[in-house]
Amino acid sequence: MSHQQQSAIQLNDPDRRAILCAAGGVAIGGIAAALAVNTTASAEETPVVTRNRSSLGARLQGVQHFGLTVQNMERAYEFYTEVLGGTEVFRHGDFQGDAVQNTLLADQEILANQLGVNPRTIGVPDLRGGTQRLDVRFIQFENVVIELLQYRDADQPMGGPKAFAEPLEHMSPAFPRMMHICFYVQDDVDFNQFIADLEAESARRGMTQVRANRIIRVSTEDERKAAPLSTNTNKVTVAPSDGWELIYCKGPEGEQLEFVKALGPVKKRFADALAAHRLASAR
Repeated sequence: MSHQQQSAIQLNDPDRRAILCAAGGVAIGGIAAALAVNTTASAEETPVVTRNRSSLGARLQGVQHFGLTVQNMERAYEFYTEVLGGTEVFRHGDFQGDAVQNTLLADQEILANQLGVNPRTIGVPDLRGGTQRLDVRFIQFENVVIELLQYRDADQPMGGPKAFAEPLEHMSPAFPRMMHICFYVQDDVDFNQFIADLEAESARRGMTQVRANRIIRVSTEDERKAAPLSTNTNKVTVAPSDGWELIYCKGPEGEQLEFVKALGPVKKRFADALAAHRLASAR
C-alpha cells in the first residue's frame, strides 16, 4: 500500500481525524496579510493601476507552500495530517550531493568561511558528502501546501525522531525572522471549543507541546489549564481588525502556530482587497 493510500485511509477514519477536524476543518491563512493591504478601502474605492507585465509580481502565481524544518518527521506528519486534516501530496527523500548542498546551503557555507568555523557548528549539514540527508513531505490544505523537511544523519532512518541539528528552544515570536503558520477556522465553528479540542486531541497523541495561550494573565501551566474556556479566544473589536478572532499556539515541534476566524468587517476588507488585486491583475 502506498503512503498516499495509507494517508487517505487514515483521514477517512473519524477516530483518527478526531473532533476538531469534524468541527470545522482548516485552511491556511495569515494575519500578516492584514498588515499588507489597505484595509480602509473597498474594491470600488481602491484605485486600480495597470500592472507592469515585466514586473516580478506579475510573473508570480501566488504562494505555493510554506516550509517547516522538523526534529521528528513522523510526529509532525501525524499532527498536520491526522490532527489538522491535511492530505499528503507526496514525499521524497535521501537528498544528497553537490548540487543539493549548493542550492540549499551556499549562503551558510560562505558565512562559515567568513567566521572561520566548521560549517557544522552553525547548523550546516554535509549533504555534499552524504554524511547527512534531507527528506521532505508535502501536505496539502485547502489553498496552500506545507512542506515538512528533516535533515538527518545518514545512519538515521527516514521519518525518525532525531534530526541532524538540535532544535532551537523557547523561540519567542518577537524575534526578527521568526515565522508562524496560520490556519483559518470556519465561520460557524465555536472557536473556544476548537482550541480546547485541539489541545485535548494533541495531548491524547502525546503531543504535549501543543499549548495555546490564553487572553488572561497566567503564571504557571496549571493556571493556563485551569483558565475558563471563554479565555481561549481573543476577539478584536477595534477597526480595521474588527471581526478578527485569534489565538497563538505552539505546535508539536515547538513551531509557532496561529488559528484565526475572520468575520464581519475584517472579512469584507480581505474580500475587497482580493477583488481589487484580481481586477488589477486582469488589466
